[in-house]
Amino acid sequence: MKVVVIGGGWAGCGAAITARKAGAEVVLLEKTDLLLGVGNVGGIMRNNGRYTAAEELIALGAGDLINITDANTRHKNVNFPGHEHAWLYDVNKIEPAVRRHIISLGIEVKVVTRVVDVERMDNRITGVYLSDGTFVEGDVFVETTGSTGPMGNCLRYGNGCSMCVLRCPAFGPRISVSYRAGIEDIKGERDEDIYGAFSGSCKLAKETLSKEIAEELNEKGVVVLKVPQEDINLDKLKQKVCQQYALKEFAENIVLLDTGHAKLMTSYYPLEKLRKIPGLEDAKFVDPYAGGKGNSIRYLSVAPRTDDLRVVGLDNLFCGGEKSGLFVGHTEAIATGSLAGYNAVRSQLGMPLLILPRLLAIGDIIAFANEKVMTREGRRNRYTFAGAEYFQRMKDLGLYTLDTEEIKNRVKRLNLDNIFNQKLI
Repeated sequence: MKVVVIGGGWAGCGAAITARKAGAEVVLLEKTDLLLGVGNVGGIMRNNGRYTAAEELIALGAGDLINITDANTRHKNVNFPGHEHAWLYDVNKIEPAVRRHIISLGIEVKVVTRVVDVERMDNRITGVYLSDGTFVEGDVFVETTGSTGPMGNCLRYGNGCSMCVLRCPAFGPRISVSYRAGIEDIKGERDEDIYGAFSGSCKLAKETLSKEIAEELNEKGVVVLKVPQEDINLDKLKQKVCQQYALKEFAENIVLLDTGHAKLMTSYYPLEKLRKIPGLEDAKFVDPYAGGKGNSIRYLSVAPRTDDLRVVGLDNLFCGGEKSGLFVGHTEAIATGSLAGYNAVRSQLGMPLLILPRLLAIGDIIAFANEKVMTREGRRNRYTFAGAEYFQRMKDLGLYTLDTEEIKNRVKRLNLDNIFNQKLI
């Protein structure tokens, strides 16, 4: 059996790993020269409800990527406004570590390989076309292409191309495989009746910060600096993808996190205003390079899907990450991707597909986000274990816990312990 995974971000890597562990031949197609996508500039794990979700993944047998981020963590149990016990991995070390692990499993990784079209027969995809004209056949497909790009979307719904880590000008635009197969995409919205939302953070070169700030950042993992009163912009919070950071503290303060670079927790910040803040007089953006005027626009390409992550209308296409819902975060991408890759194999074997129970946080967020995306109000929200509406729901339902033994027992009581490690073929 051949599983073709399209998109090499966190979700695609998760899908490739579970499909491979289930026994399939797996090829992972990534349009850029790096795996992980925004994982190369992200860096935040285990904050708030993501701790619970990470431990659920480990208990389910899909902890490979969690273990790699843990091993590359620079700071543990960092607290900053609205967030507790965050772990910050090193964005400059994570991609090679993940790539080595994936290759060691026998997964074929093809980078600088952009899918541009699909061939469909009845309700099945028979293969995908690459930009060089090559046709790649497969038995079952997993789309994890994300929802950012191409450049025209950042221009139409944002402030133009911000030269972000996804590098559309260099490697070409993102293509929606589900849309090419005839399935209409769902778009996330903002309060102003505008589609999409700005990515949630920027990176500053740590060397351009004052010695005092750089040292504090290296030691503590977080630095909070006051924004001058005249530069506080509460309205900008409405534009952010990451609603868990849409708190007034993130408008009134500059929040920096140490992920190797200095992670600036705002969608964008005019450079001349940033340099007014003591200690940031020489600050320089490293991602996106145009972080003084904008960031990438996301949530413009969500596929309609069922709770087993199969795309509605196609028998052999599954989806994960932002392609599967208005999700925010690496943990959320790994979780959805892992389930999609596993179910891709089950579907081809004619087995019943796995729907994770809502007694688990991962199962609940997958089902909850799917319910919400069907409503206009729901399309204006984002869903994450780390904050906003869904984290509150986790707490209300008693799903949020830091007790790893309790999490293991929950998974075991559902007879799902280590299920993603089981070979099916």
